[in-house]
Amino acid sequence: MVLGISRDSVEENRAFAEKFGFPFPLLCDVDGEVSLAYGAIGDASEMYPNRITYVVGPDGTIVQAHDTVDPKTHPQTLLASL
Repeated sequence: MVLGISRDSVEENRAFAEKFGFPFPLLCDVDGEVSLAYGAIGDASEMYPNRITYVVGPDGTIVQAHDTVDPKTHPQTLLASL
């Protein structure tokens, strides 16, 4: 399952996902709690988290972390690594 997470509001995420045809849910992290927990931001005042991909195993542990993400090539690179 693929999930995206953004600091934007529900309305902003819905518009963004529709505009770009996201085939997966785009979740909201308006308070920054998830972004902080996963190291995408340094403090809750940061509105633009780093793009990070985590691959989570069936047991809930992180099995891969990609913190340098080029949105144009990342999907292919990630699929090749799985």
